Amino acid sequence: MNNDLIASPHDRELVTQLLGREPHSAFAVVVRNSAGIPVVIKNAPFLDDGTPMPTLYWLCSPEVLVAVSRLEAAGGVNDAEAQVDSNELEDAHRRYQAERDAYIPGDHVGPRPSGGVAGTRIGVKCLHAHYAWHLAGGDDPVGRWVAERIEGQLVEKPEGNFSQVNVAAIDIGTNSTNLLIVDHNGITLERQVNVTRLGQGVDKTRTLSPGAIDRTMECLAKYRELLHAHGAPRLRVVASSASRDATNRDDFFDRAEQVLGARPELISGEEEARLAYRGATSHVEVDKNGHLIIDIGGGSTELIVGTSQLSRAHSIDAGAVRMTERHLQHDPPHPEELLNAIGEVQDLFDDVVRANPSITQIQQIIGTAGTIVTIAAVELGQQVFDANELHGFRLTRDAIEDVFRTLATESLSDRIHNPGLPRDRADVIVGGCCVLVALMRTLGADELIVSTNNILDGICAELRSNI
Repeated sequence: MNNDLIASPHDRELVTQLLGREPHSAFAVVVRNSAGIPVVIKNAPFLDDGTPMPTLYWLCSPEVLVAVSRLEAAGGVNDAEAQVDSNELEDAHRRYQAERDAYIPGDHVGPRPSGGVAGTRIGVKCLHAHYAWHLAGGDDPVGRWVAERIEGQLVEKPEGNFSQVNVAAIDIGTNSTNLLIVDHNGITLERQVNVTRLGQGVDKTRTLSPGAIDRTMECLAKYRELLHAHGAPRLRVVASSASRDATNRDDFFDRAEQVLGARPELISGEEEARLAYRGATSHVEVDKNGHLIIDIGGGSTELIVGTSQLSRAHSIDAGAVRMTERHLQHDPPHPEELLNAIGEVQDLFDDVVRANPSITQIQQIIGTAGTIVTIAAVELGQQVFDANELHGFRLTRDAIEDVFRTLATESLSDRIHNPGLPRDRADVIVGGCCVLVALMRTLGADELIVSTNNILDGICAELRSNI
Protein backbone atom coordinates (compact mmCIF):
# COMPACT_ATOMS: atom_id res chain seq x y z
CA MET A 1 0.00 0.00 0.00
CA ASN A 2 1.26 3.48 -0.84
CA ASN A 3 2.90 5.33 2.01
CA ASP A 4 0.64 8.36 1.55
CA LEU A 5 -2.33 6.28 2.82
CA ILE A 6 -0.84 5.50 6.21
CA ALA A 7 -2.43 7.54 9.02
CA SER A 8 -0.56 8.36 12.20
CA PRO A 9 -1.79 6.70 15.42
CA HIS A 10 -3.12 10.09 16.56
CA ASP A 11 -5.05 10.60 13.32
CA ARG A 12 -6.44 7.08 13.53
CA GLU A 13 -7.68 7.79 17.04
CA LEU A 14 -9.27 11.09 15.98
CA VAL A 15 -11.00 9.54 12.96
CA THR A 16 -12.26 6.64 15.06
CA GLN A 17 -13.84 9.14 17.46
CA LEU A 18 -15.41 11.12 14.63
CA LEU A 19 -16.83 8.08 12.82
CA GLY A 20 -17.82 6.25 15.99
CA ARG A 21 -16.03 3.11 14.75
CA GLU A 22 -12.60 1.87 13.82
CA PRO A 23 -11.79 2.50 10.11
CA HIS A 24 -11.70 -0.74 8.14
CA SER A 25 -9.04 0.25 5.60
CA ALA A 26 -5.80 2.14 5.26
CA PHE A 27 -6.35 5.90 4.98
CA ALA A 28 -4.79 9.31 5.40
CA VAL A 29 -6.22 12.63 6.57
CA VAL A 30 -6.19 15.04 3.63
CA VAL A 31 -8.31 17.96 4.89
CA ARG A 32 -8.41 19.44 8.40
CA ASN A 33 -10.11 22.42 9.97
CA SER A 34 -8.18 25.26 11.61
CA ALA A 35 -8.03 23.31 14.88
CA GLY A 36 -6.35 20.40 13.15
CA ILE A 37 -9.40 18.13 13.35
CA PRO A 38 -9.86 15.77 10.35
CA VAL A 39 -12.58 16.75 7.90
CA VAL A 40 -11.81 14.47 4.92
CA ILE A 41 -9.90 11.20 4.73
CA LYS A 42 -8.54 9.45 1.66
CA ASN A 43 -9.22 5.70 1.62
CA ALA A 44 -7.33 2.79 0.13
CA PRO A 45 -9.24 1.10 -2.72
CA PHE A 46 -9.75 -2.06 -0.62
CA LEU A 47 -10.89 -2.70 2.93
CA ASP A 48 -8.63 -4.70 5.21
CA ASP A 49 -10.53 -7.90 4.31
CA GLY A 50 -10.06 -7.28 0.56
CA THR A 51 -13.54 -5.90 -0.13
CA PRO A 52 -13.41 -3.25 -2.88
CA MET A 53 -13.88 0.31 -1.59
CA PRO A 54 -15.20 2.60 -4.35
CA THR A 55 -15.26 5.81 -2.25
CA LEU A 56 -11.79 7.35 -2.33
CA TYR A 57 -12.61 10.49 -0.30
CA TRP A 58 -14.77 10.31 2.83
CA LEU A 59 -16.23 13.03 5.06
CA CYS A 60 -15.61 12.52 8.78
CA SER A 61 -16.58 15.89 10.29
CA PRO A 62 -19.98 15.53 12.05
CA GLU A 63 -20.83 19.18 11.36
CA VAL A 64 -20.13 18.86 7.64
CA LEU A 65 -21.90 15.50 7.42
CA VAL A 66 -25.05 17.00 8.93
CA ALA A 67 -25.01 20.00 6.57
CA VAL A 68 -24.69 17.76 3.51
CA SER A 69 -27.32 15.35 4.88
CA ARG A 70 -29.79 18.20 5.22
CA LEU A 71 -29.13 19.20 1.64
CA GLU A 72 -29.69 15.61 0.49
CA ALA A 73 -32.86 15.32 2.54
CA ALA A 74 -34.21 18.41 0.80
CA GLY A 75 -33.84 16.72 -2.59
CA GLY A 76 -30.25 17.75 -3.22
CA VAL A 77 -29.27 14.63 -5.19
CA ASN A 78 -31.97 15.17 -7.81
CA ASP A 79 -31.39 18.94 -7.86
CA ALA A 80 -27.65 18.54 -8.40
CA GLU A 81 -28.17 16.00 -11.16
CA ALA A 82 -30.60 18.38 -12.90
CA GLN A 83 -28.45 21.51 -12.53
CA VAL A 84 -24.91 20.24 -13.14
CA ASP A 85 -23.82 19.78 -16.75
CA SER A 86 -23.99 16.03 -17.51
CA ASN A 87 -20.82 16.04 -19.63
CA GLU A 88 -18.84 17.73 -16.84
CA LEU A 89 -20.19 15.20 -14.39
CA GLU A 90 -19.27 12.27 -16.64
CA ASP A 91 -15.73 13.63 -16.96
CA ALA A 92 -15.52 13.99 -13.17
CA HIS A 93 -16.47 10.35 -12.69
CA ARG A 94 -13.69 9.30 -15.06
CA ARG A 95 -11.10 11.44 -13.25
CA TYR A 96 -12.17 10.09 -9.88
CA GLN A 97 -11.95 6.48 -11.09
CA ALA A 98 -8.51 7.07 -12.59
CA GLU A 99 -7.24 8.61 -9.36
CA ARG A 100 -8.54 5.71 -7.30
CA ASP A 101 -7.31 3.07 -9.75
CA ALA A 102 -3.80 4.46 -9.52
CA TYR A 103 -3.63 2.98 -6.00
CA ILE A 104 -4.45 -0.55 -7.22
CA PRO A 105 -1.35 -2.69 -7.80
CA GLY A 106 -0.81 -3.64 -11.41
CA ASP A 107 -0.74 -7.35 -10.57
CA HIS A 108 -4.01 -7.28 -8.62
CA VAL A 109 -6.46 -10.09 -9.45
CA GLY A 110 -10.01 -10.52 -8.22
CA PRO A 111 -12.78 -8.02 -7.48
CA ARG A 112 -11.87 -4.37 -7.71
CA PRO A 113 -13.77 -1.10 -7.13
CA SER A 114 -15.61 0.24 -10.15
CA GLY A 115 -17.40 3.39 -11.21
CA GLY A 116 -16.62 6.97 -10.39
CA VAL A 117 -17.66 9.08 -7.39
CA ALA A 118 -19.29 6.82 -4.77
CA GLY A 119 -19.04 3.91 -7.22
CA THR A 120 -21.45 5.19 -9.86
CA ARG A 121 -20.62 5.88 -13.51
CA ILE A 122 -23.50 8.21 -14.32
CA GLY A 123 -25.56 10.75 -12.44
CA VAL A 124 -25.26 11.66 -8.77
CA LYS A 125 -25.40 9.00 -6.08
CA CYS A 126 -24.08 10.65 -2.90
CA LEU A 127 -23.42 14.35 -2.26
CA HIS A 128 -21.11 13.48 0.65
CA ALA A 129 -18.61 11.75 -1.64
CA HIS A 130 -18.65 14.61 -4.17
CA TYR A 131 -18.16 17.28 -1.52
CA ALA A 132 -15.35 15.33 0.15
CA TRP A 133 -13.48 15.16 -3.17
CA HIS A 134 -14.08 18.87 -3.76
CA LEU A 135 -12.65 19.75 -0.33
CA ALA A 136 -9.63 17.58 -1.09
CA GLY A 137 -8.96 19.65 -4.22
CA GLY A 138 -10.78 17.54 -6.78
CA ASP A 139 -12.24 19.11 -9.91
CA ASP A 140 -15.82 18.10 -9.13
CA PRO A 141 -18.77 20.18 -10.41
CA VAL A 142 -21.18 18.54 -7.94
CA GLY A 143 -18.79 19.22 -5.06
CA ARG A 144 -18.70 22.90 -6.07
CA TRP A 145 -22.51 22.92 -6.30
CA VAL A 146 -22.74 21.56 -2.74
CA ALA A 147 -20.18 24.08 -1.47
CA GLU A 148 -22.20 27.00 -2.80
CA ARG A 149 -25.22 25.85 -0.80
CA ILE A 150 -23.81 24.78 2.57
CA GLU A 151 -20.55 26.52 3.35
CA GLY A 152 -22.27 29.54 4.83
CA GLN A 153 -23.87 27.21 7.41
CA LEU A 154 -20.59 25.76 8.72
CA VAL A 155 -18.88 26.89 11.88
CA GLU A 156 -15.61 25.17 12.75
CA LYS A 157 -15.59 23.15 15.97
CA PRO A 158 -12.49 23.63 18.15
CA GLU A 159 -10.83 20.49 19.48
CA GLY A 160 -11.97 21.09 23.06
CA ASN A 161 -15.66 20.89 22.11
CA PHE A 162 -15.58 17.13 21.53
CA SER A 163 -16.39 16.48 25.19
CA GLN A 164 -19.69 18.38 24.87
CA VAL A 165 -21.22 16.51 21.94
CA ASN A 166 -24.23 14.25 22.24
CA VAL A 167 -23.98 10.68 20.99
CA ALA A 168 -26.54 8.48 19.27
CA ALA A 169 -27.04 4.89 18.18
CA ILE A 170 -29.38 3.33 15.65
CA ASP A 171 -29.90 -0.43 15.65
CA ILE A 172 -31.50 -1.78 12.46
CA GLY A 173 -32.73 -5.20 13.47
CA THR A 174 -34.84 -7.94 11.95
CA ASN A 175 -38.03 -6.84 13.70
CA SER A 176 -37.47 -3.25 14.82
CA THR A 177 -35.37 -0.18 14.07
CA ASN A 178 -34.38 1.61 17.26
CA LEU A 179 -32.79 4.92 18.23
CA LEU A 180 -31.09 6.20 21.37
CA ILE A 181 -29.70 9.73 21.79
CA VAL A 182 -27.67 10.49 24.93
CA ASP A 183 -26.13 13.78 26.02
CA HIS A 184 -22.52 14.26 27.11
CA ASN A 185 -23.54 13.59 30.72
CA GLY A 186 -25.12 10.25 29.85
CA ILE A 187 -28.71 11.50 30.15
CA THR A 188 -31.18 9.93 27.72
CA LEU A 189 -32.59 12.57 25.38
CA GLU A 190 -34.54 10.31 23.06
CA ARG A 191 -35.34 6.59 22.91
CA GLN A 192 -37.45 5.26 20.07
CA VAL A 193 -38.53 1.70 19.21
CA ASN A 194 -40.37 1.16 15.93
CA VAL A 195 -41.33 -2.19 14.43
CA THR A 196 -40.29 -2.05 10.77
CA ARG A 197 -39.98 -5.81 10.16
CA LEU A 198 -36.96 -5.43 7.87
CA GLY A 199 -36.38 -9.18 8.09
CA GLN A 200 -39.82 -10.15 6.79
CA GLY A 201 -39.31 -13.17 4.52
CA VAL A 202 -35.51 -13.04 4.69
CA ASP A 203 -35.19 -16.48 6.30
CA LYS A 204 -36.77 -17.99 3.17
CA THR A 205 -35.69 -15.63 0.37
CA ARG A 206 -32.36 -14.28 1.68
CA THR A 207 -33.48 -10.92 0.29
CA LEU A 208 -34.76 -7.72 1.90
CA SER A 209 -38.13 -7.00 0.30
CA PRO A 210 -38.91 -3.58 -1.24
CA GLY A 211 -41.75 -3.05 1.22
CA ALA A 212 -39.57 -3.85 4.23
CA ILE A 213 -36.86 -1.50 2.98
CA ASP A 214 -39.37 1.29 2.40
CA ARG A 215 -40.78 0.89 5.93
CA THR A 216 -37.30 1.10 7.39
CA MET A 217 -36.39 4.14 5.30
CA GLU A 218 -39.49 5.97 6.55
CA CYS A 219 -38.38 5.25 10.09
CA LEU A 220 -34.80 6.35 9.43
CA ALA A 221 -36.05 9.62 7.92
CA LYS A 222 -37.91 10.34 11.17
CA TYR A 223 -34.80 9.50 13.15
CA ARG A 224 -32.77 11.87 10.99
CA GLU A 225 -35.04 14.71 12.06
CA LEU A 226 -34.64 13.76 15.71
CA LEU A 227 -30.87 13.65 15.30
CA HIS A 228 -30.89 17.13 13.80
CA ALA A 229 -33.15 18.40 16.57
CA HIS A 230 -30.58 17.23 19.13
CA GLY A 231 -27.60 18.93 17.53
CA ALA A 232 -26.44 16.20 15.13
CA PRO A 233 -24.91 13.82 17.69
CA ARG A 234 -21.95 11.61 16.94
CA LEU A 235 -23.69 8.59 15.47
CA ARG A 236 -23.07 4.88 15.01
CA VAL A 237 -25.55 2.86 12.95
CA VAL A 238 -25.47 -0.94 13.15
CA ALA A 239 -27.38 -3.61 11.26
CA SER A 240 -27.66 -7.17 12.44
CA SER A 241 -29.28 -10.52 11.65
CA ALA A 242 -31.58 -9.68 8.71
CA SER A 243 -28.84 -7.69 6.98
CA ARG A 244 -26.30 -10.44 7.64
CA ASP A 245 -28.56 -12.91 5.82
CA ALA A 246 -29.63 -10.67 2.92
CA THR A 247 -27.84 -10.73 -0.44
CA ASN A 248 -29.06 -7.21 -1.29
CA ARG A 249 -27.89 -5.52 1.93
CA ASP A 250 -25.47 -3.20 0.11
CA ASP A 251 -28.35 -1.66 -1.85
CA PHE A 252 -30.21 -1.21 1.42
CA PHE A 253 -27.13 0.34 3.05
CA ASP A 254 -26.77 2.75 0.11
CA ARG A 255 -30.31 4.02 0.65
CA ALA A 256 -29.86 4.22 4.40
CA GLU A 257 -26.67 6.25 3.94
CA GLN A 258 -28.49 8.69 1.69
CA VAL A 259 -31.16 9.19 4.34
CA LEU A 260 -28.92 9.39 7.42
CA GLY A 261 -25.60 10.63 6.09
CA ALA A 262 -24.02 7.65 7.85
CA ARG A 263 -23.66 4.17 6.45
CA PRO A 264 -24.91 1.25 8.53
CA GLU A 265 -22.22 -1.04 9.83
CA LEU A 266 -22.87 -4.76 9.38
CA ILE A 267 -21.94 -6.32 12.72
CA SER A 268 -21.29 -9.97 13.42
CA GLY A 269 -23.26 -11.94 15.98
CA GLU A 270 -20.26 -11.76 18.27
CA GLU A 271 -20.01 -7.97 18.01
CA GLU A 272 -23.75 -7.70 18.55
CA ALA A 273 -23.35 -9.81 21.68
CA ARG A 274 -20.48 -7.69 22.97
CA LEU A 275 -22.44 -4.46 22.61
CA ALA A 276 -25.59 -6.01 24.06
CA TYR A 277 -23.58 -7.19 27.06
CA ARG A 278 -22.28 -3.71 27.76
CA GLY A 279 -25.77 -2.26 27.51
CA ALA A 280 -27.69 -4.95 29.40
CA THR A 281 -25.35 -4.95 32.38
CA SER A 282 -25.53 -1.19 32.86
CA HIS A 283 -27.49 -0.31 36.00
CA VAL A 284 -27.84 -4.00 36.94
CA GLU A 285 -25.94 -5.56 39.83
CA VAL A 286 -24.23 -8.55 38.21
CA ASP A 287 -22.99 -11.70 39.90
CA LYS A 288 -19.21 -11.62 39.47
CA ASN A 289 -19.10 -15.39 39.92
CA GLY A 290 -20.81 -15.62 36.55
CA HIS A 291 -23.87 -14.36 34.69
CA LEU A 292 -25.57 -15.06 31.37
CA ILE A 293 -27.17 -12.41 29.18
CA ILE A 294 -29.98 -13.55 26.86
CA ASP A 295 -30.77 -11.09 24.06
CA ILE A 296 -33.61 -12.34 21.84
CA GLY A 297 -33.90 -10.40 18.60
CA GLY A 298 -36.01 -10.86 15.51
CA GLY A 299 -33.57 -13.06 13.64
CA SER A 300 -30.97 -14.18 16.15
CA THR A 301 -30.39 -14.65 19.86
CA GLU A 302 -27.18 -13.64 21.57
CA LEU A 303 -25.98 -15.58 24.62
CA ILE A 304 -23.24 -13.79 26.50
CA VAL A 305 -21.30 -15.10 29.50
CA GLY A 306 -19.50 -12.75 31.85
CA THR A 307 -17.92 -12.47 35.29
CA SER A 308 -16.52 -9.04 36.00
CA GLN A 309 -16.51 -8.52 32.23
CA LEU A 310 -17.60 -10.34 29.08
CA SER A 311 -15.79 -13.64 28.75
CA ARG A 312 -17.60 -15.51 25.96
CA ALA A 313 -20.38 -14.87 23.45
CA HIS A 314 -22.49 -17.07 21.22
CA SER A 315 -25.05 -16.20 18.55
CA ILE A 316 -27.73 -18.61 17.34
CA ASP A 317 -30.05 -18.16 14.36
CA ALA A 318 -33.28 -18.17 16.35
CA GLY A 319 -35.42 -15.10 16.92
CA ALA A 320 -39.03 -13.98 17.16
CA VAL A 321 -39.50 -13.31 13.43
CA ARG A 322 -37.41 -16.26 12.23
CA MET A 323 -39.22 -18.82 14.44
CA THR A 324 -42.62 -17.39 13.51
CA GLU A 325 -41.98 -17.53 9.77
CA ARG A 326 -40.27 -20.91 9.92
CA HIS A 327 -42.69 -22.82 12.16
CA LEU A 328 -45.90 -21.02 13.20
CA GLN A 329 -48.18 -21.29 10.18
CA HIS A 330 -51.61 -21.32 11.85
CA ASP A 331 -53.59 -18.88 14.00
CA PRO A 332 -53.36 -19.85 16.79
CA PRO A 333 -50.32 -22.08 16.21
CA HIS A 334 -50.83 -25.83 16.31
CA PRO A 335 -49.18 -27.67 19.23
CA GLU A 336 -46.79 -29.50 16.91
CA GLU A 337 -45.67 -26.16 15.42
CA LEU A 338 -44.82 -24.85 18.87
CA LEU A 339 -42.97 -28.06 19.72
CA ASN A 340 -40.96 -27.87 16.49
CA ALA A 341 -39.97 -24.26 17.17
CA ILE A 342 -38.93 -25.03 20.75
CA GLY A 343 -37.09 -28.15 19.59
CA GLU A 344 -35.07 -26.25 17.00
CA VAL A 345 -33.97 -23.68 19.57
CA GLN A 346 -32.99 -26.45 21.98
CA ASP A 347 -30.94 -28.13 19.26
CA LEU A 348 -29.14 -24.87 18.53
CA PHE A 349 -28.51 -24.29 22.22
CA ASP A 350 -27.17 -27.84 22.60
CA ASP A 351 -24.42 -26.84 20.16
CA VAL A 352 -23.58 -23.90 22.43
CA VAL A 353 -23.50 -26.17 25.49
CA ARG A 354 -21.12 -28.56 23.75
CA ALA A 355 -18.77 -25.65 23.06
CA ASN A 356 -19.19 -24.16 26.55
CA PRO A 357 -20.54 -26.78 29.02
CA SER A 358 -20.25 -24.46 32.04
CA ILE A 359 -22.99 -22.21 30.64
CA THR A 360 -25.64 -24.47 32.22
CA GLN A 361 -24.13 -23.92 35.68
CA ILE A 362 -24.55 -20.13 35.70
CA GLN A 363 -26.93 -18.96 38.40
CA GLN A 364 -27.71 -15.38 37.33
CA ILE A 365 -29.52 -14.80 34.03
CA ILE A 366 -30.24 -11.32 32.67
CA GLY A 367 -32.71 -10.90 29.81
CA THR A 368 -32.85 -7.95 27.43
CA ALA A 369 -34.44 -6.71 24.19
CA GLY A 370 -37.99 -6.68 22.84
CA THR A 371 -39.24 -10.22 23.37
CA ILE A 372 -38.18 -10.49 27.01
CA VAL A 373 -39.24 -6.95 27.93
CA THR A 374 -42.63 -7.58 26.30
CA ILE A 375 -43.17 -10.88 28.17
CA ALA A 376 -42.40 -9.07 31.42
CA ALA A 377 -44.81 -6.25 30.51
CA VAL A 378 -47.55 -8.81 29.79
CA GLU A 379 -46.86 -10.57 33.09
CA LEU A 380 -47.20 -7.25 34.90
CA GLY A 381 -50.25 -6.29 32.84
CA GLN A 382 -48.84 -2.86 32.00
CA GLN A 383 -51.48 -0.66 30.44
CA VAL A 384 -48.79 1.94 29.70
CA PHE A 385 -45.17 0.94 29.12
CA ASP A 386 -43.06 1.72 32.19
CA ALA A 387 -39.36 0.97 31.79
CA ASN A 388 -38.63 1.81 35.42
CA GLU A 389 -41.05 -0.84 36.64
CA LEU A 390 -39.61 -3.42 34.23
CA HIS A 391 -35.89 -2.78 34.75
CA GLY A 392 -34.61 -5.20 37.39
CA PHE A 393 -37.92 -7.12 37.49
CA ARG A 394 -37.47 -10.81 38.36
CA LEU A 395 -39.34 -12.80 35.73
CA THR A 396 -39.83 -16.38 36.91
CA ARG A 397 -39.82 -19.41 34.67
CA ASP A 398 -43.37 -20.21 35.81
CA ALA A 399 -44.48 -16.73 34.72
CA ILE A 400 -42.74 -17.14 31.36
CA GLU A 401 -44.50 -20.47 30.79
CA ASP A 402 -47.83 -18.94 31.83
CA VAL A 403 -47.49 -16.00 29.43
CA PHE A 404 -46.43 -18.43 26.69
CA ARG A 405 -49.49 -20.67 27.22
CA THR A 406 -51.81 -17.67 27.24
CA LEU A 407 -50.46 -16.05 24.10
CA ALA A 408 -49.88 -19.28 22.15
CA THR A 409 -53.46 -20.50 22.60
CA GLU A 410 -55.09 -17.21 21.57
CA SER A 411 -55.83 -16.08 18.04
CA LEU A 412 -54.08 -12.93 16.91
CA SER A 413 -57.36 -11.00 17.12
CA ASP A 414 -57.65 -11.93 20.81
CA ARG A 415 -53.93 -11.75 21.60
CA ILE A 416 -53.68 -8.05 20.77
CA HIS A 417 -55.90 -7.17 23.73
CA ASN A 418 -53.39 -8.41 26.33
CA PRO A 419 -52.11 -5.48 28.44
CA GLY A 420 -48.40 -4.99 27.90
CA LEU A 421 -48.39 -6.45 24.38
CA PRO A 422 -47.90 -3.87 21.60
CA ARG A 423 -50.04 -4.57 18.56
CA ASP A 424 -47.05 -4.51 16.24
CA ARG A 425 -45.36 -7.32 18.19
CA ALA A 426 -48.44 -9.49 18.63
CA ASP A 427 -47.91 -11.55 15.46
CA VAL A 428 -44.34 -12.61 16.37
CA ILE A 429 -44.37 -12.66 20.18
CA VAL A 430 -45.24 -16.37 20.32
CA GLY A 431 -42.16 -17.14 18.21
CA GLY A 432 -40.10 -15.11 20.66
CA CYS A 433 -41.70 -16.95 23.58
CA CYS A 434 -40.65 -20.25 21.99
CA VAL A 435 -37.03 -19.11 22.07
CA LEU A 436 -37.13 -18.01 25.71
CA VAL A 437 -39.10 -21.06 26.88
CA ALA A 438 -36.63 -23.38 25.14
CA LEU A 439 -33.64 -21.68 26.75
CA MET A 440 -35.13 -21.57 30.26
CA ARG A 441 -36.14 -25.24 30.06
CA THR A 442 -32.74 -26.35 28.81
CA LEU A 443 -30.92 -24.28 31.40
CA GLY A 444 -33.22 -25.46 34.16
CA ALA A 445 -33.33 -21.84 35.33
CA ASP A 446 -35.90 -20.59 37.83
CA GLU A 447 -35.89 -16.90 36.86
CA LEU A 448 -34.19 -14.11 34.98
CA ILE A 449 -33.64 -10.42 35.71
CA VAL A 450 -35.08 -8.05 33.12
CA SER A 451 -32.85 -5.27 31.77
CA THR A 452 -34.50 -2.59 29.67
CA ASN A 453 -31.05 -1.45 28.57
CA ASN A 454 -29.77 -3.05 25.41
CA ILE A 455 -27.37 -2.82 22.48
CA LEU A 456 -28.17 0.89 21.99
CA ASP A 457 -26.97 1.64 25.52
CA GLY A 458 -23.81 -0.33 24.83
CA ILE A 459 -23.06 1.62 21.65
CA CYS A 460 -23.68 5.00 23.28
CA ALA A 461 -21.52 4.05 26.25
CA GLU A 462 -18.65 3.24 23.89
CA LEU A 463 -19.12 6.46 21.92
CA ARG A 464 -19.02 8.48 25.13
CA SER A 465 -15.94 6.66 26.40
CA ASN A 466 -14.12 7.52 23.16
CA ILE A 467 -14.83 11.26 23.37
